Amino acid sequence: MSVIDELSEHITLRMSSYLEQTHDRTWTEHKSHSDYDLWFITTGSVKVTIGGIEHTAVPGDVVFFYPDMPYIASTTRELCRFIYMHFDFGIAEQKRILGEFQLPGIVQGNLIREEATLFISSYRRFKQGNGGGSPLYLKASLLLVIAKILELHRQDLYSGDFLKNRKPRKPEGSLDILQHVFRYVDDNLHRAIRVNELAAIAGVSEKYFISLFKKILGITPGQYMNQIKMNRARDYLYEKKYTIQQIAGFLGYPDPFTFSKAFKKVYNVPPSKFE
Repeated sequence: MSVIDELSEHITLRMSSYLEQTHDRTWTEHKSHSDYDLWFITTGSVKVTIGGIEHTAVPGDVVFFYPDMPYIASTTRELCRFIYMHFDFGIAEQKRILGEFQLPGIVQGNLIREEATLFISSYRRFKQGNGGGSPLYLKASLLLVIAKILELHRQDLYSGDFLKNRKPRKPEGSLDILQHVFRYVDDNLHRAIRVNELAAIAGVSEKYFISLFKKILGITPGQYMNQIKMNRARDYLYEKKYTIQQIAGFLGYPDPFTFSKAFKKVYNVPPSKFE
């Protein structure tokens, strides 16, 4: 999960469609979607059947579907109402990074109440129009919901039930292949790291490693290492305990000038003026 935190600057979130729907007791829906799908249950209850197993979502719950996940949904009472949001979420060119984690399922309302309430409020203000809300604010509130679900998963407070008895369907190639590479980079930030070192750790040729890394993570190994160094540089500067020369040394730069140039390219200010 930490790779998403480390590469948060590269996160892409695209909302494709959204609507608040009301269904009566005769409603049944048998579908799958080509993108990620979140349902925010506001009234009544919804029964969702995945792989023959029934799950029930009640008001306050958030239902998380993955792309191409067949389901049957129906209401269990006189009516149900929910807001759905279809979206893509990825890192740079990797549009389906969430497929690495077991997230599809029903997130209980007590775990995500604050974030879901904010999203629902943002959605309704946005749909009212007349300047009541903006798509940017709606997108930000959706990102907050996704971040909360990822946080709950990382803390072992939530694991999606829809895939409980099956392994998650991951993209071709997997973050698992790169875990040793990530640790190696983190342990060797004090020096220049060559890509062929990382390829050797992964057990593949350098050419194949570069291609595989970009396919899995959406960015090149060089971009990844640069981002990790910039994240650490930012953290060191916030601590206000180290000189720029010391930080340059911590991160394997030959001199403060080279470090400052790299830092300014990412943050648009030199480290001496970073606050």
